[in-house]
Amino acid sequence: MAEHAIALVAAAGAETGSNQLVYRDQTLQMEGVCIDTIAGAVPTPFYCYSSDAIRTAYLTLSAALKPIGASVCFAVKANGNLSVLGLLAALGSGMDIVSGGELERAESAGVPASKIIFSGVGKKRSEIASALEVGIHQLNVESEAELDAVIEVAGALGVRAPVALRVNPDVDAGTHAKISTGKKHDKFGISFEDIPALYAKALAAPELDPVGLAVHIGSQILDLSPYRSAYSRIADLVRSLRSQGLPVRRLDLGGGIGIPYDHGSSPDLGEYAKIVGETVGGLDCELTVEPGRWLVGPAGILVAEVLYIKETADRLTAIVDAGMNDLMRPAMYGAVHPVFPLKQVRQGSHTYQIAGPVCESSDIFGTYSDLAPLRSGDRLAFGCAGAYGASMASTYNARDLAAEVLVDGDRFRVIRRRQTTKALLTLEEETEWHGSPSTLR
Repeated sequence: MAEHAIALVAAAGAETGSNQLVYRDQTLQMEGVCIDTIAGAVPTPFYCYSSDAIRTAYLTLSAALKPIGASVCFAVKANGNLSVLGLLAALGSGMDIVSGGELERAESAGVPASKIIFSGVGKKRSEIASALEVGIHQLNVESEAELDAVIEVAGALGVRAPVALRVNPDVDAGTHAKISTGKKHDKFGISFEDIPALYAKALAAPELDPVGLAVHIGSQILDLSPYRSAYSRIADLVRSLRSQGLPVRRLDLGGGIGIPYDHGSSPDLGEYAKIVGETVGGLDCELTVEPGRWLVGPAGILVAEVLYIKETADRLTAIVDAGMNDLMRPAMYGAVHPVFPLKQVRQGSHTYQIAGPVCESSDIFGTYSDLAPLRSGDRLAFGCAGAYGASMASTYNARDLAAEVLVDGDRFRVIRRRQTTKALLTLEEETEWHGSPSTLR
């Protein structure tokens, strides 16, 4: 993985990637709570989220989209914690899900089924059935084979399934190859040229209610121009389908708006709304967007403790108690999250490679310049970790799954207890054998 140095914002009270995360009296605070106080009550590593940051992000995005009448469905895969989902649901957000498990989570968080969209390329028939039984708002279908499966399941249940065909617009979002979803050879969506025949097939099936089209071109998009390209292609497709007598009344525009991990600027929401309005705003369609990272990414941090300082001829390495199992993005995408010491107690400037304890060479968070001298026992916060952090975490190396904490004003609470190895061992207790001894050899 290529090294990438990030200069730390060190001035007391300076911007740290979220207006709710600041230094006061040389200690890092989230809203009105000192992070070190939380670390005294919740063992590291743990995730911590700002309620106010999530609320502010949702209300800001909703306000930008209000003039064009677009609704918001949060991408649950970014952060599926029940308290986070419940907070967004209370604000009026719908949910974009990609599995039956996420459907259960959204429902458990109090989200009406009528505000849930089910995306994803590999829905099981049991998942499709569960979604239709609860009255989901929409199933985004990504292949003819999946469309046939929905017809089969809906027929067996005696219901009419609301489906949108997900279009692959063959547009390069200019993002990391592993989070691109809208190019021709990506696994997502249906080829542009195949949509008309498949839409006609859906319209002819009594088990289906073809409601419209969906599109999603990728994640962590900072340049908005690919949205204009994709949405313009979708607008042309809508007009073409309608000219063939195929009604289109909904457009799911996907998500993907990026956040600055390096203290830069986020894409301009006003410009994004303008692009939506100028491309698909005049089609008289119900519009939905599906942001994930943008709503919760800057609201979260991962707190870790420095275990050791390892000094070699060419570098200083700080070994921390969080690893790639806790935050996968650096190992998987080469991503580098900003780092903030919980206390600013020393002067000086050093460059450190920060590494975790996992037995993999890829367990490196990055190389950071302009850090004050670190010592064993110091605590650090990895910023912009509210999205694709806890949701992608694992227990690799038999490490406990980190706890999650929510801050609201001057109070905090644990919203997901640490999942220990002891608890996981109960899932591996001996069960009865099935089959005869001869068939088991």
